[in-house]
Parts: sequence; C-alpha cells; structure tokens
Amino acid sequence: MPEDRAAAPLARPTHLRPDALANRWRVLAAAARQLDGPEGLAMNALAREAGVGVGTVYRHFPTRQVLLEALGAEGLEGLVAAAERAADGDGGEDALAQLLRAGLRRQLADPALATVLAEPTAACTDTAAQLERLRGALEAALAHGRATGRVREDVDADDVRRLLCGLARAVDAGPGRASPSARYVDVVLQGLRPPAP
Repeated sequence: MPEDRAAAPLARPTHLRPDALANRWRVLAAAARQLDGPEGLAMNALAREAGVGVGTVYRHFPTRQVLLEALGAEGLEGLVAAAERAADGDGGEDALAQLLRAGLRRQLADPALATVLAEPTAACTDTAAQLERLRGALEAALAHGRATGRVREDVDADDVRRLLCGLARAVDAGPGRASPSARYVDVVLQGLRPPAP
C-alpha cells in the first residue's frame, strides 16, 4: 500500500470530465485487448491504439500497476462480493470451497485480476480497500473453519490469497483450462485440513 494514501491514484475515479472519462475508457479497452498480446501493456502502443497521446495515458495511469488495477477493478469487486457472501454462510469448509472456486473462475476470466491478486501491495487506494475487504472475508471463512475443526490453525488470509493465485497459474499451465480446476481446488482444500492426530 502506498505510504501517502491521499496522493495515491484511484483504480476507479469517480469525478472525471466527460472527455477525460471517454479517453480513459478508450485506453482501458485497448489495454484489455493487449493484455495477453506480444506488446503487453506498452504505454506508447496503448496510446496509439486508443487514439490518444501518451501523456493522456500516463495522466490516467501513471504506472503499469495502476493500469492493471483499473483493468481488474470490476473483477476484484465481484470477487470481494462473492467472498463476503461465502464468509457469511454457515459452513467453514464450504465457504472456503466457494471462495476458491469463485476466485479461480474470476481469475481465469480476468487476467488483470490474477495480476492484482498476485501483487504484494496495491498502488491505488480503492484497490487497497477492496483487498482489505477480501482479507476480512477470508479471515472470517478461516475462523469458522478452524472453529469446526476443518481448517488448520496455521493458515491465514494471505496464504489463501496466494493459493488462489497458484490455482489460476496451475490451470493456465495445462492444456485444458477447465478440466483440472475442480480437482485442483479439492487438492488445496485437502491441504487446508488439520493434520491427522
């Protein structure tokens, strides 16, 4: 998280002039198309494709990380909502299974979200706030799992976030993105159980 939160950018700013908002959306659309392309997120290439000056790109997205957080903002918001719903449920292991499955599905559909989850810190204040909400939901699900004896004591929310990232990378590494994902989630859930006495 940035030291000076007041100076940190927002992944989803709320007050932009209509022309600035239109430019921002053009850059985001170009970035979404280029995310997995050979040029990646080169700012000059994004400016050309979006039909804006490179200064406009940097004004909205001063760093690649800010751009990625803006691209992944909607996916992160959806994941946080799913995590909070799962954490409010009545089954610790079931909540974790729901969280892992939702997190995996969302990362496979949104590569920017996968990148944001993998970063140890956030560049944008609203991203940091969403990640803190995600951490809270993960901790609530873990606490219930521990209380019911289904989750080991030494696992914390950061561990689960990293496991979520690992699940997406494992599925991406194979030839069939959909086929092994349920099995991988089951393997992680087995690993979260307390060791046998």
